[in-house]
Amino acid sequence: MIIDADCHVSPTPEGGGSSISVEVLLRRMDRAGVDKALTWLQPPYKREVAPANRYVYEASRKYPDRILGFGWADPNLGVEEAKDMAKRCIEEYGFYGVKLNGAQNEYFIDDPGLSLPVVEVIAGMGKVVAFHSGADAYQRTHPYRVGNVAEKFPDTKFLLVHMGGAAFHDLSRAAIEVAAKYPNVTLIGSAIRTIPILNAVKTLGPSRICYGSDTPFELIHVEVAKYNAMLEGVVTEEEKEMIMSGNISRVLGL
Repeated sequence: MIIDADCHVSPTPEGGGSSISVEVLLRRMDRAGVDKALTWLQPPYKREVAPANRYVYEASRKYPDRILGFGWADPNLGVEEAKDMAKRCIEEYGFYGVKLNGAQNEYFIDDPGLSLPVVEVIAGMGKVVAFHSGADAYQRTHPYRVGNVAEKFPDTKFLLVHMGGAAFHDLSRAAIEVAAKYPNVTLIGSAIRTIPILNAVKTLGPSRICYGSDTPFELIHVEVAKYNAMLEGVVTEEEKEMIMSGNISRVLGL
């Protein structure tokens, strides 16, 4: 079993692979031997969060055995609107949680006036919160900021997406430090090099990191091959299964 923990789809896919439909995602999953994909909307966008979330929902209804729907909220479009969107994603769409991206949407992910009210709604409904955390916007999405939020909501599960990567440089050491301090934080090793991923596995153990491809920004079959080569001789088959599917299954409560 392989579950990709970081995939994006768009209701308005463009040519050249910069954004893809759910059907293209499924074809790429089939090629890579990926069984399921944690799926959220494809940025960039202006104000089309609602229709993009709806598209992910419809994809999860159409392909329930393959697409694991996950929501998206942008507090810069209005905190109350973002809170309502989070509630809709959970109550109406049945998503596993909601993602906040301070890099794409330009806010500090631990901002008490913007981000935290939305996190509070998601946490109060018992769902998972995902944060983009990368060196592409290190001031707004630094792993330490994820730690600030995780400390305030110790009973909520957090996904630290990209584990501080998503750029030529990375903040993976900080991401590992945060995950070591806060057991409610799980790392997704997408858009980051192999050495930082292996450092996370060796430091935290194989139960705290999940495979992810960051499709369509990377190719699923290439990322699966990378993980297979990277983990060979480093972990047991059981531990590899945890990284490739078991850990994200546990976090999402599958």
